[in-house]
Order: sequence, then structure tokens, then C-alpha cells
Amino acid sequence: MKKIAALLLVFCMALSFVACSSGAMSHDEYVAAALDSEVVIETYVQGHQSWWDNKITVYCQSEDGAYFLYELACSEEDAAKLVPGTKIRVTGTKGEWAGEVEVMDGTFEFAGDDTYIAEAFDATALLGTDELIDHQNEFVSFKGMTVEAVEYKNGEPGDDIYVTLGCNGASYSFCVEVYLTGPDTDVYTTVGSLAVGDVVDVEGYLYWYEGPNPHITSVTVVG
Repeated sequence: MKKIAALLLVFCMALSFVACSSGAMSHDEYVAAALDSEVVIETYVQGHQSWWDNKITVYCQSEDGAYFLYELACSEEDAAKLVPGTKIRVTGTKGEWAGEVEVMDGTFEFAGDDTYIAEAFDATALLGTDELIDHQNEFVSFKGMTVEAVEYKNGEPGDDIYVTLGCNGASYSFCVEVYLTGPDTDVYTTVGSLAVGDVVDVEGYLYWYEGPNPHITSVTVVG
């Protein structure tokens, strides 16, 4: 028994050493970190907005949680390599804007060949609850939503689309973010043609702006 206990101790110490040597936080540690503090995470690209001025905004997720990396320092060459599933190591500052917790002023490096693509978590039942924010920035789905309004930012196609969807008597704000899914994408075209009363299933990243404001990546008309 003593030998087994000793082996277990060595194994646990080895795991601890690996975690410490990587220097990366778990998602729980990231959540617990103070705003304006430095954070180091390892996570996987799920999608990103358009590259510009050596910066890129990235939606990332690991098995234990998701992250929004705002204007990550990035060359155009590296931006082309940030395909979904790519593992990156990010160092930056934890910030918050209008309720959205994000990594700001970040830098990154590629962190290995393993990959991860998140499946959409069905968050429909969490609408209107305090638990929804626990899934902030995750890839999520909402099903059986009724279209109440569709409005282009600045009043015409070519910019963001603001979408109001209803569920169980309450209304929720969604967005087609033009730098993520622009006018040449199927989702932009489909959302632009929705009519009040259509029933839809949507998927997207659970962004936050004064409350949930998912960035839509796909929409299916179901009724």
C-alpha cells in the first residue's frame, strides 16, 4: 500500500509540474482572475472576425470554457493560419466592456498540433436565467425562436444586422456581426430575408452587450 501511495504521489506531482510549467490558466482560474490582471490561456480557435491593421478578434473555446480575444496582435500571415480547431497560447489583460468579459491587448503563439472544435450547446432553456452568463462566449444554439424584428445597422445592407427573437413571451437581441459573417455569407443573406413571424433555429457565439447578444453564425427557418 505504501508503494502504491508513493507512486500516486509521484504521479500527482508530475501532473502538477506539467500544469505549472505550461503556465496556462484553467477556465475557472481565468474566471476568478481580477479584471485588469494579466492572464495566460491555452485554447482553440472556433472562428474570427476580419483581420485588419495587424489585429484580429477571435472566438475561442476549450472543453472547460470559452474566450473572446479582442483585437489580438496578429500578422496577416498568421491570421490565415487561425483556422477552426487551431490551438493557441495567449497572453493578455482580462477586461470587461458592457458586460462582455474578454482578453485585451493580447499576443499569441501557436501551441501544438492537437485540435478541438466545440459542438453547439443548446442554451434555449437558459434564456432569461442567471445561468446563461456561465456560458458566455461559448458556441451555442437556440431553437424554436420567433422572429420579431430584423434591422440593418445604419438602415441598409452592408453593415451589422440586429435581430430580435422571441421565446416564451420574452424578447432577446441577436446580431449578425458583419466582420464575422459578412454580406457574402449565406447567414447574412438568410437573416436579411427573414420575415416577422418566422420560426428559426440559430447557432452562434454567446457574446454579451448589456445582456446576451449572440453573434449568429447560422440560421435555419423551421416554421
